Amino acid sequence: CTPHGIQALLEHHGVPIAGRHVVIVGRGLTIGRPLANLLSLKRPNANAAVTVVHTGVADLGVYTRQADILVAAVGRPEMIKGDWVKPGAVVIDVGINRVPAPKESGRNTRLVGDVEFISASQVAGAITPVPGGVGPMTIAMLLKNTVACAKAMA
Repeated sequence: CTPHGIQALLEHHGVPIAGRHVVIVGRGLTIGRPLANLLSLKRPNANAAVTVVHTGVADLGVYTRQADILVAAVGRPEMIKGDWVKPGAVVIDVGINRVPAPKESGRNTRLVGDVEFISASQVAGAITPVPGGVGPMTIAMLLKNTVACAKAMA
Protein backbone atom coordinates (compact mmCIF):
# COMPACT_ATOMS: atom_id res chain seq x y z
CA CYS A 1 0.00 0.00 0.00
CA THR A 2 2.80 2.46 0.76
CA PRO A 3 4.56 2.17 -2.64
CA HIS A 4 1.21 2.54 -4.41
CA GLY A 5 0.41 5.53 -2.19
CA ILE A 6 3.72 7.19 -3.10
CA GLN A 7 3.02 6.68 -6.79
CA ALA A 8 -0.51 8.10 -6.40
CA LEU A 9 0.84 11.10 -4.45
CA LEU A 10 3.33 11.90 -7.21
CA GLU A 11 0.62 11.50 -9.87
CA HIS A 12 -1.87 13.69 -7.99
CA HIS A 13 0.65 16.52 -7.70
CA GLY A 14 1.65 16.29 -11.35
CA VAL A 15 5.20 15.12 -10.67
CA PRO A 16 6.48 13.45 -13.83
CA ILE A 17 8.00 10.04 -13.17
CA ALA A 18 8.81 8.73 -16.65
CA GLY A 19 12.44 9.26 -17.55
CA ARG A 20 13.28 10.72 -14.14
CA HIS A 21 15.99 9.41 -11.84
CA VAL A 22 14.43 8.07 -8.66
CA VAL A 23 16.79 7.26 -5.80
CA ILE A 24 15.32 5.12 -3.03
CA VAL A 25 17.28 5.03 0.21
CA GLY A 26 16.19 1.75 1.78
CA ARG A 27 16.01 -1.73 0.31
CA GLY A 28 13.31 -3.17 2.55
CA LEU A 29 10.77 -5.73 1.42
CA THR A 30 7.74 -3.55 2.22
CA ILE A 31 8.75 -0.21 0.69
CA GLY A 32 12.15 0.06 -1.00
CA ARG A 33 12.14 -2.98 -3.28
CA PRO A 34 8.43 -2.92 -4.19
CA LEU A 35 8.60 0.82 -4.96
CA ALA A 36 11.65 0.30 -7.16
CA ASN A 37 9.79 -2.38 -9.12
CA LEU A 38 6.62 -0.30 -9.38
CA LEU A 39 8.32 2.88 -10.61
CA SER A 40 10.51 1.05 -13.13
CA LEU A 41 7.59 -0.65 -14.92
CA LYS A 42 6.85 0.44 -18.47
CA ARG A 43 3.50 2.00 -17.57
CA PRO A 44 1.93 5.42 -17.10
CA ASN A 45 3.15 7.14 -13.91
CA ALA A 46 6.23 4.92 -13.85
CA ASN A 47 9.03 4.16 -16.36
CA ALA A 48 11.71 5.80 -14.22
CA ALA A 49 15.40 5.05 -13.88
CA VAL A 50 15.55 3.72 -10.33
CA THR A 51 18.56 3.42 -8.05
CA VAL A 52 18.21 1.62 -4.72
CA VAL A 53 20.83 2.39 -2.08
CA HIS A 54 21.11 1.62 1.61
CA THR A 55 22.83 2.77 4.77
CA GLY A 56 25.83 0.53 4.13
CA VAL A 57 26.82 2.55 1.06
CA ALA A 58 29.88 4.77 1.45
CA ASP A 59 29.10 8.46 0.85
CA LEU A 60 25.37 8.02 0.42
CA GLY A 61 25.04 11.71 -0.48
CA VAL A 62 26.74 11.07 -3.84
CA TYR A 63 23.67 9.04 -4.82
CA THR A 64 20.97 11.15 -3.20
CA ARG A 65 22.23 14.36 -4.86
CA GLN A 66 21.57 12.76 -8.27
CA ALA A 67 17.88 12.15 -7.60
CA ASP A 68 15.09 13.99 -9.37
CA ILE A 69 12.82 12.14 -6.93
CA LEU A 70 14.35 11.08 -3.61
CA VAL A 71 12.56 8.56 -1.41
CA ALA A 72 13.82 8.04 2.15
CA ALA A 73 12.72 4.77 3.74
CA VAL A 74 15.52 3.77 6.12
CA GLY A 75 14.07 4.16 9.62
CA ARG A 76 16.78 6.50 10.89
CA PRO A 77 15.64 9.85 12.28
CA GLU A 78 16.63 12.82 10.12
CA MET A 79 19.42 10.90 8.41
CA ILE A 80 19.04 12.63 5.04
CA LYS A 81 20.36 16.19 5.34
CA GLY A 82 19.51 19.16 3.13
CA ASP A 83 22.93 19.14 1.46
CA TRP A 84 22.22 15.58 0.29
CA VAL A 85 19.27 16.84 -1.81
CA LYS A 86 19.54 17.97 -5.42
CA PRO A 87 18.12 21.51 -5.78
CA GLY A 88 14.52 21.28 -6.97
CA ALA A 89 14.19 17.54 -6.29
CA VAL A 90 10.96 16.03 -4.99
CA VAL A 91 11.59 14.44 -1.59
CA ILE A 92 9.30 11.70 -0.28
CA ASP A 93 9.91 10.95 3.40
CA VAL A 94 8.50 7.56 4.33
CA GLY A 95 10.13 7.39 7.76
CA ILE A 96 8.30 7.76 11.03
CA ASN A 97 10.56 7.94 14.06
CA ARG A 98 9.83 8.89 17.65
CA VAL A 99 12.57 11.04 19.18
CA PRO A 100 12.85 13.05 22.41
CA ALA A 101 11.00 16.36 22.25
CA PRO A 102 12.46 19.69 23.39
CA LYS A 103 11.65 20.28 27.07
CA GLU A 104 9.86 23.55 26.29
CA SER A 105 7.31 21.67 24.16
CA GLY A 106 5.80 20.01 27.22
CA ARG A 107 5.91 16.60 25.54
CA ASN A 108 8.20 13.64 26.01
CA THR A 109 8.58 12.73 22.34
CA ARG A 110 7.87 13.98 18.84
CA LEU A 111 7.66 12.38 15.40
CA VAL A 112 10.25 13.02 12.71
CA GLY A 113 10.98 11.44 9.37
CA ASP A 114 14.13 10.04 7.81
CA VAL A 115 14.77 13.46 6.24
CA GLU A 116 15.90 16.53 8.16
CA PHE A 117 12.82 18.51 7.10
CA ILE A 118 13.98 22.09 7.72
CA SER A 119 17.26 21.87 5.82
CA ALA A 120 15.86 19.69 3.03
CA SER A 121 12.80 21.92 2.50
CA GLN A 122 15.12 24.84 1.72
CA VAL A 123 16.58 22.90 -1.22
CA ALA A 124 13.79 20.62 -2.43
CA GLY A 125 11.18 21.60 -4.98
CA ALA A 126 8.60 19.69 -2.93
CA ILE A 127 8.78 17.58 0.23
CA THR A 128 6.35 15.45 2.21
CA PRO A 129 5.88 16.22 5.90
CA VAL A 130 6.07 13.77 8.79
CA PRO A 131 3.52 13.17 10.12
CA GLY A 132 0.81 13.74 7.53
CA GLY A 133 2.54 12.91 4.25
CA VAL A 134 2.88 9.32 3.11
CA GLY A 135 0.99 7.76 6.06
CA PRO A 136 -2.47 8.93 4.97
CA MET A 137 -1.69 7.74 1.42
CA THR A 138 -0.89 4.27 2.75
CA ILE A 139 -4.25 4.17 4.52
CA ALA A 140 -6.05 5.43 1.40
CA MET A 141 -4.48 2.68 -0.73
CA LEU A 142 -5.36 0.06 1.88
CA LEU A 143 -8.99 1.18 1.73
CA LYS A 144 -8.90 1.25 -2.08
CA ASN A 145 -7.58 -2.33 -2.14
CA THR A 146 -10.19 -3.43 0.41
CA VAL A 147 -13.03 -1.99 -1.68
CA ALA A 148 -11.63 -3.60 -4.86
CA CYS A 149 -11.42 -6.95 -3.04
CA ALA A 150 -14.97 -6.66 -1.74
CA LYS A 151 -16.26 -5.83 -5.23
CA ALA A 152 -14.39 -8.79 -6.71
CA MET A 153 -15.95 -11.14 -4.15
CA ALA A 154 -19.49 -9.86 -4.67
